[in-house]
Amino acid sequence: FIFISVVFLLFAFWHARMLPRQRSDVKRNVVSMHQVARDFLSTFVSFFRKPAVIPALLFMLLYRLPEALLVKICPLFMLDSPDHGGLGLTTGDLGMVQGTIGVVGLTLGGILGGIAAENGGLRRWLWPMVLAITLPDVVYIVLSYYQPENLIGISACVFVEQFGYGFGFTAYMLYLMLYARGANSTAHYSFCTGLMALGMMLPGLVAGYLQESVGYLNFFIIVTVLCLLTFLVAYLVPLDEEEEPAEVEEA
Repeated sequence: FIFISVVFLLFAFWHARMLPRQRSDVKRNVVSMHQVARDFLSTFVSFFRKPAVIPALLFMLLYRLPEALLVKICPLFMLDSPDHGGLGLTTGDLGMVQGTIGVVGLTLGGILGGIAAENGGLRRWLWPMVLAITLPDVVYIVLSYYQPENLIGISACVFVEQFGYGFGFTAYMLYLMLYARGANSTAHYSFCTGLMALGMMLPGLVAGYLQESVGYLNFFIIVTVLCLLTFLVAYLVPLDEEEEPAEVEEA
């Protein structure tokens, strides 16, 4: 942990030095803490006064609900013994399946999602990305039902699910950037990322209790059914009619 802390500290110094700064950034002279508090409150209130804030908040909190549940239970499912409904993988196997194969799938899906969004924008790719982030969750129902011992088959399932998640997550990030546009865009985007983290944390608090109550197979079935919420919030969320990929990147 000390080594990792040092590495991240070095990365922090590197990024602070090397990351480009936007021309739109304006240095402001802070007069007092009262001024800081007043500016923060004004920015905070303006975030919740943006158009269609309720559908936007629902999208930020619920779009990744199935994944928020899966991410807490999947490692336990893979390590747990077959007698308890798991796959009985070793720690090394888990590292290979999720830490290598899964990460490769996630990265490739994210890259492809970025390319797709650049060539069509969020409006065109929203529903394909919704399908990509939800339908592959079915692989965990298959894994929990058949409990295969073949590491290649397990790796393929994880790759497909993570690839779909990486591709579908692109729509989420694009919408955050779109919603944060306008005055105080940097602060509003930070609020969006905070809601993004909250949307992953809250379901994770109950994931373990749910799995212990119903078992792995029923848990994954419930997660798949909850994918309907992803479709619902994607349907409800408004998209700017004038949205263009270039505007998304600029935001």
